[in-house]
Amino acid sequence: MTANSIEGVAALGAAIEGEVAKAVFGQGPLTRMVTIALLAGGHVLLEGPPGTAKTLLAQAFARAVGLEFGRIQFTPDLMPGDILGSNLFNFQTSSFTLTKGPIFTELLLADEINRTPPKTQAALLEAMQERHVTINGELHPMSPRFTVLATQNPIEQQGVYPLPEAQLDRFLFKLVVGYPDADEERRIVADHGGRFKSPAVGDFGVTQVADAKAIAAAIDTIATVRLADEIIDYIVRLVRATRESADLECGASPRAATLLARAACAAAALDGRDYAIPDDVQRLAAGVLRHRVILSPAAEIEGRSVEQVVASLLDLEEVPR
Repeated sequence: MTANSIEGVAALGAAIEGEVAKAVFGQGPLTRMVTIALLAGGHVLLEGPPGTAKTLLAQAFARAVGLEFGRIQFTPDLMPGDILGSNLFNFQTSSFTLTKGPIFTELLLADEINRTPPKTQAALLEAMQERHVTINGELHPMSPRFTVLATQNPIEQQGVYPLPEAQLDRFLFKLVVGYPDADEERRIVADHGGRFKSPAVGDFGVTQVADAKAIAAAIDTIATVRLADEIIDYIVRLVRATRESADLECGASPRAATLLARAACAAAALDGRDYAIPDDVQRLAAGVLRHRVILSPAAEIEGRSVEQVVASLLDLEEVPR
């Protein structure tokens, strides 16, 4: 499928969502956000309880877009070398040979990323930002489409290490995955309950609808989406408002504004438009900001959530016409 036009990008997005929906029910909006992240060059952090198809979503998405899929199960004893790889001595050649770690893939599922200590979490930082890693002083490039889809348990659970702010800021979106509604859950049980073995993604009929060339073309097309000065000002005002709000102890960084603008352009193209509108910004604001701001003690005592504060800031900011 080609994506050399806005219409092509929209068709590609619809095809990806349709394939993922064959395996994962009721998560169309989540699939759309992951697609936006891929086309905007960002990473996604998923937070939610176990058993809500986060892993299956990642596998189905990777198959649909034709990306090489890799998975790391983060545990408390995982070391940075277990992720990046290491140079091992080869006795046959009397030289060191690089054994690449599981990070050398295109779509990496970092499962339960907050169950491992910060030292190991930090092993992902260079790859997420620069799309290369340094091992023993030598630079190793990665795929330009390298994307991290990380899952984490809610921070209220025991045995977790909260991600440092520097790493959180590398994620384009933090998305909260909830339980399905009653009808969707019944459909899940009806389809999955009769399977007496763990099914592969292919068993659901998920097929590849994109490849590296199509993704690259879609990214180039998104770069042509118009971002009017009024939309830029709207994004900047919103991000700066997070730093001035009495409900927030820490506001969002300039990187947040840049990524929000980039994501808004991707969202516009997936909706079939060659220009971004305020609705794009408003729909994406919570996902971009919720992990980049910290509630003030007063807001926590009042029981306010980050989403509520972001919504109130959106209400206060004048919407461009």
